[in-house]
Formats: sequence, structure tokens, C-alpha cells
Amino acid sequence: MAPNLPFKPNNPDLFRDKALVGGEWIESKSGKRFDVYDPGNGKVWATAPDCTPDDTDAAVEAAHEAFQTYKRVNPKTRAQCLLKWDALIRENRDDLAQIVTYETGKPIAESQGELDYALGFTWWFAGEAERVQGTIQTPSAPNRRVFTVKQPIGVAVALVPWNFPIAMILRKAGAALAAGCTMIVKPSPETPFSVLALAYLAEQAGFAKGVFSVLPTSLDGTPALSESLCRHPLVKKVTFTGSTRVGKLVAKICSDGLKKCTLELGGNCPFLVFDDADLEQAATHLLALKWRHAGQACITANRVYVQKGVYDKFAGILAEKTKALVVGHGAEKNTTMGPVTTPRSLDKAEAQVADAQKNGGKVVMGGKKLHGTKGYDGYFFEPTLITGAKGNMLIAQEETFAPVMALFEFDTEDEAVEKANDTSMGLASYYFTKNIDRTWRLLENLEAGMIGMNTGNASAAESPFGGIKESGYGKESGKDVAIQEYMITKTGTLTLSDHY
Repeated sequence: MAPNLPFKPNNPDLFRDKALVGGEWIESKSGKRFDVYDPGNGKVWATAPDCTPDDTDAAVEAAHEAFQTYKRVNPKTRAQCLLKWDALIRENRDDLAQIVTYETGKPIAESQGELDYALGFTWWFAGEAERVQGTIQTPSAPNRRVFTVKQPIGVAVALVPWNFPIAMILRKAGAALAAGCTMIVKPSPETPFSVLALAYLAEQAGFAKGVFSVLPTSLDGTPALSESLCRHPLVKKVTFTGSTRVGKLVAKICSDGLKKCTLELGGNCPFLVFDDADLEQAATHLLALKWRHAGQACITANRVYVQKGVYDKFAGILAEKTKALVVGHGAEKNTTMGPVTTPRSLDKAEAQVADAQKNGGKVVMGGKKLHGTKGYDGYFFEPTLITGAKGNMLIAQEETFAPVMALFEFDTEDEAVEKANDTSMGLASYYFTKNIDRTWRLLENLEAGMIGMNTGNASAAESPFGGIKESGYGKESGKDVAIQEYMITKTGTLTLSDHY
């Protein structure tokens, strides 16, 4: 029986609050459960099984057993299951969006937008399933042919964040299931139910038992469960989205078993506005990028560099547009910006604002947490705009993950590029200019895996997603590259007689 939910689902069967292992809905072997909080009011609204390393072996064994059959399922059948999954997610879009809103705090319109974005991945990878190709080569040695075939790598583990729980799963699972791998997901403790709902729909779509499994766990349980999954000898691939600090630990653990990793890590993304830019266009894109999910996206604009000649004018446009935001619970119809998802984010935002003020920054608007004030029981922070930002401030050096925006001034293109690249991260960079020569120079000179050129909205299923430097390695989504992350290449060499 589903608990008393804070919303009325159209499909009550969709809400699942148990782990899924080998096609069975089970409790953790520990028997323990953990609380999941609504960031909009700080209250517990449901509980989930607190899985531990004791649950790992059964899950991996079941996934490995399922892999022995699933790897032989032909690509057309895999594609049909993906399309059926896609159709079921579309049917249940509104219920899934409600779950996401109560887990993450984001406004319902944003949760629905996440579903629409995420469904691009199931649709895309259904097509990719049938387009995996090997090669035939005539080599330099006589009487010989060389072949390559692509095969699924095996059991994959996905360690996923809370900020886009539906999109992160469908981007990873879409590629894995299209390739012929089975997958075990360890969702973030903030967002287990959206992932479990997707697992239920995967079952309904016809994926065999054990092909898609979910092990929820608490924040305290996350390190041990994640490590046990990464270390299990039958796990062949790990995909992780999260912080650079944790990503390095995942890579280190996986190196012991030489497991293949895809790492999508932190961002400190620069957003450059030149004096020849369309300022209205730049501001509209920047605010959509920055205020989405209260600034909690790895690809959000973290450092905004504005050329001297338009700095004051652009700051004014941003302030004017930001005033229109309505901060409130994500389920309220009028809300355009919800809370941050965890109380930890409030502390970080406060620290960055205080540090900016101490170092000469001017808070033009916002700057305070609303959490604990009248009418704001949840983890709310005012949308904040800071001018006069400098490179020595915390906000320039670390990912913000909160609704705090700082504007840095620059003079020349070379200066802007130097400042933009002055970070260990390299996930995404954005720029706005109408100069075609500069457009090409910036594309090649900015050190990031993804470049937004007069756009702040660059992520899509057909577009390879991934960073460079300490923002990780490997690509998700995009033609060919994403599905290859879940495959091995096998080379065959044939010697012929009496040929050429």
C-alpha cells in the first residue's frame, strides 16, 4: 500500500517505496528505512529502504544472470522495449512530475519540463539500439582480413544525483539498455521514488526481471553501498554524475578492478557577454539557465563575465527580470522558483554571499536565506544578484548550486578567455556575441566540453554531453558516442589462402 502522499496520483501503482532486485520489490536486508523530506516545507513525506552492502551481492548476481539472456536479445526487440518504456513514461508524465517536485523542490512546470527533456533520451536510444556497427578492414599484410564487432560490456552501475533524477536515469539507462547491458541504479537519498517509478514502468514495458534494478539508500549509507557496488567483480561499468571530489573517489575505487567509468562531474561554468551581444537575448537565456531549479544544475552559469561597456546596463536588465520571480513551494501554481533541495546548500550560499561582500562585492538584490522566516518553512534562499565580483571570491572558485549570481567585469576578449579558463573545471562555457570571427575563436579557445554559442540551453539527446579537465571524462547522449560507453570492441583476424 502506498503511504498517504501529499498529492493524488492518477496512477496509484506508480508510487513505489521498496527496492527492486531481480524483479522483486523488497526491503533492505537490514530492515531499516530512511526518511525523505519535502524541501518546500522541510517535512518527511515518505520513507524508503535503507540498502547496505549486504544487499549488493543479490542485486549484482540477479543483474548478471539477467545479462546472460539480455545480451542476446536482438536490437529491434531492445528498441521496442525502450519505445514502450518511453510511451508509458509519457502516459504517467504528470504523476512523475509531482514526485520530482516533492523530492527536489523544483516548480511543477520545471518538473514537467524535465520529463519532456528526459524523454528525448528514451526515444533517441531506441534508435541507437539498431545502429551499432562493427567494421571490416583489408589490412596491409596479404591474405588477411580484420573485423571488429561491438558487444555489451556487462552489468552497469549508475550512481546518480538528485537535481535531475528522471533525466539522469534515462540518459544513462537508455544507453545501457540499448547496448544490451543490465543496470543497477543507486539513486540519491533525496530522490528515490522518481527512480523507483521509472523501474516499475520498465517492468511494465517488458524488460525482463533483473535487467533494471534499484537500490535506494540513506545519505549515511551512500558511501558504503556505492563502494560495494563499484568493487563487485561482476560489475563491469560504472557511470557517475556528481561532484569532482566524489568522482575522483569513484575513479580510484574502480581502478582496482580496471572497471570502465563515465564521470560527469562538477562545473564552474563561465557565461561571457560581449558589448556587441543582444543583451535582451543574453539576459533571457542567462536567467533561464541560472534560476532553473534554484541554480542547482552542473551546467548552470556559475561565473558571469560582462564586457565593461555594457556591464551596468546588463546588470539592470537582470535585476529587473529577476524581480518577477515568485519564490514558493514547487506545487503552488504561481511559483517560478522553488527551494534548494538540501539545507547544506543554504549554508554554502550564505557563505558565498558573505565572502563576496567582505571582498568588495555589492549585493544588488537578495542575499539572505528565507528558510525559517514567516511563510517559508522549506529550504528557501532569495534569488541574489551581486555586482563587482572578483576572482579571489569563493563564488569564483567553487560551484554555487544555489540561486546566487555574481557579475564580473572584463575589458578585452583575451582577458575574458583567460578568466573563463582559470578553473580546474571544464564542463560547459557560454558566450553571447554577434561577431562571427569571435564566435569561432571562442569555440576553439574556451576550455570546456560543451560550448553554448548565443544560447544557454544546449543539452539534448542528440548532443554529446560531457566535460574535460576535472569535470570528468566520457560522453552521455549523442550519436554513437554514448552507447559506446557501454560496449567493448572485439577484434577478429582471419587468415585466408590463395587470396590477396
